[in-house]
Amino acid sequence: MNKFADEAFIEVSSGAGGNGCAAFRREKYVPKGGPAGGDGGRGGDVVFTVRRNLRTLVHLCHRQCFKAENGRDGEGSARYGRKGQDIVIPLPPGSVIRDAASGDLIRDFSSQSGDFVFLKGGNGGWGNLHFKSSVNRAPSKALAGKPGKTARLKVELEIMADIGLVGFPNAGKSSLLDRFTNARPKIAPYPFTTKIPNLGILTVGAKERGQGRDIVIADIPGLIEGASSGAGLGIRFLKHISRTAALAFLVDLGDEGFLDAFDVLQKELESFSPRLAEKKRLLVGTKTDLDEDGQRLRQLKEKYPQEVFIGISVFSGDGIADLAYEFARLTEEGEQEAALLAGQEAGQEAGHYTAQDADIYIEDSDFAFGEDDL
Repeated sequence: MNKFADEAFIEVSSGAGGNGCAAFRREKYVPKGGPAGGDGGRGGDVVFTVRRNLRTLVHLCHRQCFKAENGRDGEGSARYGRKGQDIVIPLPPGSVIRDAASGDLIRDFSSQSGDFVFLKGGNGGWGNLHFKSSVNRAPSKALAGKPGKTARLKVELEIMADIGLVGFPNAGKSSLLDRFTNARPKIAPYPFTTKIPNLGILTVGAKERGQGRDIVIADIPGLIEGASSGAGLGIRFLKHISRTAALAFLVDLGDEGFLDAFDVLQKELESFSPRLAEKKRLLVGTKTDLDEDGQRLRQLKEKYPQEVFIGISVFSGDGIADLAYEFARLTEEGEQEAALLAGQEAGQEAGHYTAQDADIYIEDSDFAFGEDDL
């Protein structure tokens, strides 16, 4: 079984150009044939492309070296060498390419689309046909092809989602993802059940009326205090929520430390990246079925009066429709802000949802993945 892979080191090389040919025409009825050496072909390029059907970087872990084909040498009778084939390296959406030594950013495939030619192949060498002139009718000179280039790269995957679920182990993140979407994360009553990020798609609104929208939700493996310093699963997966429009902090109402959970989680995010702590957020009290009198939920609302807080129970369905509405609202607000920052005018009026008329659909997702289907 292949494991989840979100980092890979690879070596890429463009092809060398083919050598030029030094040749002369010697034909029975061509007494002064002259030079006839063709040019060498150009070497192949190193090209990166985004493939939406890819979900991890596991294919780069099995193969670390990628080399484009060399250009073919030129031949006699003015035959030019063939260009070397490009090496095309597919990447999942959200991939980032960096220089392995310096860490400098080369390409971010979340903000830039299309194929990216990273290394061009070497030029082919000129054959002696190129050097023919009125004063040099029989040149014997031909040039060698230019060598290709080689680089060592670090490829990182940062999952692109609208809503990131953050919480301690067993806070109910996987259960919520399972309820909302067709993603099937592993669910069990012990810590760190989720060891890899899981994605699912929640569809809110009636699509037949043209008002529905898809919301990509990311279930990030549970954090513990000290995660930013490497405790538990550490900071390995925190980068996957760096591109979400908003964060949903899940607090287990059945846990004795429920009052301090949000503070600890927020502190870990601030230690990892201050930008994460500034994202739009929503506090979700889970397992309200264990808080029969609602006292714990009231205590949380009193402690954080400035926060938007929703209580839910995946078991009973309490608050699920309200939460779907809030996810849609946060996603739309995030998209509008991103459009304004990019200098774009929002030419379309954003859809409006209410918890009462928000239909929740479960759809198959090309993005949902887990350990069983990698």
